[in-house]
Amino acid sequence: MNNTDQNYCLILAGGIGTRLWPMSTEEMPKQFLDVLDTGRTLLQQTYDRFLRFIKPDHIYISTNQQYLKTVQEQLPDVPRDQIIAEPVRRGTLASVALGSLIIAAKRDAQANVVCSPADHWITDETTFQDDIRKGLEFVGQEKVLLTMGLRPSRPKTSYGYIQMGEEVKPGFSRVKSFTEKPAREYAEMFLQSGEFLWNVGIFMCNVQVMLQQLIKQVPAYEVELPRLMSELAQSAERKVPDFFTALPKLNVDYGVLDGNDKAYVQQAHFGWADIGTWSALLNDAPIDDNDNLVLGGKATLYNSGGNIIRLPKGQKAVICGLKDYVVIQENGILMVCPKEDAAMMRRMRTESLL
Repeated sequence: MNNTDQNYCLILAGGIGTRLWPMSTEEMPKQFLDVLDTGRTLLQQTYDRFLRFIKPDHIYISTNQQYLKTVQEQLPDVPRDQIIAEPVRRGTLASVALGSLIIAAKRDAQANVVCSPADHWITDETTFQDDIRKGLEFVGQEKVLLTMGLRPSRPKTSYGYIQMGEEVKPGFSRVKSFTEKPAREYAEMFLQSGEFLWNVGIFMCNVQVMLQQLIKQVPAYEVELPRLMSELAQSAERKVPDFFTALPKLNVDYGVLDGNDKAYVQQAHFGWADIGTWSALLNDAPIDDNDNLVLGGKATLYNSGGNIIRLPKGQKAVICGLKDYVVIQENGILMVCPKEDAAMMRRMRTESLL
């Protein structure tokens, strides 16, 4: 069995969340907002979720220095030295690399770490804990890199997919390939084949294996990691800004997992949704009998269906004859747009900033 004292968590909370505009902005992105009206922000919910089975002094938060104060305000019980404030954005691979380095140098050189985005919606907390514990035990014993997937229930084109290869033990397989946001015809093929899982973006590793694979797989890390390791071993972090600036912008999947014989995938069983776009919420949040989702304020709907409506608390709206639209009023902006027209939503955001 894995020693649970070696289990750590790194919550990734540095994204800018622009796809949930105008509610989520670069100044206050979605992980710091109570998107689903639960009374806790997405970051707070993620922290609460891991706190149930990982020691509080073993939970680290990775964010951009722009959001350091916001993280401290929302998680006042987390000590400053457990909040990693990155100077520039270089993707999830850089966040995981620095977090692994810090945990290995300052806490436990053989730590097993679960790296999780701060903006997921999880149901069935008991199953979630069980799946994560099994994954941490697997990486501790097998010394591999482990990503996590869920059996798809529909051909989602906004999710990434992981193709499973050889099963090495029940629930754990080698990774055969990654596909990011496939066209609908491919998503349907993936669903029918039974070989593919939704990529939930949760990643687990033993810190030593992670650091070894970074040096092996990414040339820039081969140069920069040893420099920063030496700096951290002396309890200094002066070179962190230089380290980040020198790194390529990569995510974990394509930066270190894709094509790596150390990459495995665990099939999980909890309820999950990536709170990534407004249109995605209709599949994953509570809706009314006409497939409308109303958040924040109140809306009276007539002959309307398939809409996502987000209003400021205390505000009311009356809507008639509207189908398959996004209606968002936040931060002094009212956006009304067909929910499937992602390009128009991006254009409206861009033009509003001009």
